[in-house]
Amino acid sequence: MLSRRRDLTRAGRRVLVVEDETLVLINLEDILEQLGWSIAAQAMRLPDAERLASSVEALDVAILDVNIGGAKVFPAAQILRERGVPILFATGYGRDGLPPEWQDHAVIAKPYSQTDIEQALDRLLGADV
Repeated sequence: MLSRRRDLTRAGRRVLVVEDETLVLINLEDILEQLGWSIAAQAMRLPDAERLASSVEALDVAILDVNIGGAKVFPAAQILRERGVPILFATGYGRDGLPPEWQDHAVIAKPYSQTDIEQALDRLLGADV
């Protein structure tokens, strides 16, 4: 029953996803939809990520791959941070993949599972998610 309650509280929650690998992006979107999240927007390149970070309204969270096509995602992350959007970084390097100024943000190590994503978002946003 708790799982069903959580699904209801996630309904309508909006997430921005930034990931440059097509299969990983599709998998992450499937995971998020199964968890009850709505994909507000997705980007596979840094310029698109920056544009969406500044323009998509009513974001509840952003999940950002750290390395996007050889570029670091931190310019888009800075826009989101200034807007007050919670950020979950995804990287194969874990917390060590973040520069010191971003070390205090939530991180999920790749490869991740649905349970990993669910737990990371619950920790980031609190138990009412």
